[in-house]
Amino acid sequence: MMASALRANLCTLAKGLSGARLQPLCARSLSLTGSQNVPEAPPARADSTFKVTMVPGDGVGPELMTVVKEVFKAADVPVEFEEFHLSEVQNMASEEKLDEVLASMKNNRVAIKGKIHTPMEYKGELASYEMRLRRKLDLFANVVHVNSLPGYSTRHNNLDLVIIREQTEGEYSSLEHESVPGVVECLKIITRVKSRRIAKFAFDYATKKGRSKVTAVHKANIMKLGDGLFLQSCAEVAELYPKIKYENIIIDNCCMQLVQNPYQFDVLVMPNLYGNIIDNLAAGLVGGAGVVPGESFSAEYAVFETGARHPFAHAVGRNIANPTAMLLSASNMLRHLNLEYHANMVSEAVKKVIKQGKVRTSDLGGYASSNEFTRAVIAYLAV
Repeated sequence: MMASALRANLCTLAKGLSGARLQPLCARSLSLTGSQNVPEAPPARADSTFKVTMVPGDGVGPELMTVVKEVFKAADVPVEFEEFHLSEVQNMASEEKLDEVLASMKNNRVAIKGKIHTPMEYKGELASYEMRLRRKLDLFANVVHVNSLPGYSTRHNNLDLVIIREQTEGEYSSLEHESVPGVVECLKIITRVKSRRIAKFAFDYATKKGRSKVTAVHKANIMKLGDGLFLQSCAEVAELYPKIKYENIIIDNCCMQLVQNPYQFDVLVMPNLYGNIIDNLAAGLVGGAGVVPGESFSAEYAVFETGARHPFAHAVGRNIANPTAMLLSASNMLRHLNLEYHANMVSEAVKKVIKQGKVRTSDLGGYASSNEFTRAVIAYLAV
């Protein structure tokens, strides 16, 4: 009798759990609370459908998002997109539109987006819509995993490094003014609170991912107070993680070292502008802007986008853009949602196409169109 009752209770509990919606992870999931050697449960298919905000952006962004939707449909991915078109250069930007996008992102907590092009002309507002999105959601940590693609050779093969960028202050503070005609002051803001926060994020990331070293990138030899504060904050946080090696390097030397010997780096953490530059430089080491995924985190939200933020405007409508970076970003998004089965399906299909070498877009030395690449990925989904 007791055994029968116990089995009945367990069955009832299992049914309740199987219908429960999995909660997506966020930046706070990088704060570790337990052993790192706990075995992970085998990946399983989810029964629920996740709502995700989609912002195609400018340039080839809309074309790449179409690819994502086609691949997700072919892979039967349980994700439903809420799509919003926000653009400063296509007359699709307003306070109302921004509020709609923010409301969707805050409700769904997960988004995938293309690059929202920022015009260089000053029209009375210094902060771009891209920057305002990051600030409203407090997307303080940008993570770009630079990883060589199997089967595609570059000057440096087998690269595996991570660039972590603070992206809510620094040179991107939108604090500029013309003090007298012909003299413009542009303020760079560095705070101890946000410097320590991004440093802790970097060390937590390194700990969780089994990385062995964190390198802080700076220009404290010239900006002794601003970058000096960032460097000091990183050093203070490093003392709390004795198992992880800590180093620092000046930004100009870092650029040279990345080109000459990128293998010396593991996890790099840096302020805003340096991260923007290093993201693009490092992407060039493994194939360019079309192959490197990226993601941004706050304590509550996660936004997935390409690692090198390039709208690739001259390729619009030509069917030549490389969908690799966006598809890998989409795969990382699925992994963030605990959809391991589908995440692995998409990422492995992309990597198989590139490794085979028969279907490559022009940026990787091939002749395939975006559509041909997409069809090849879909063909590999079930392989």
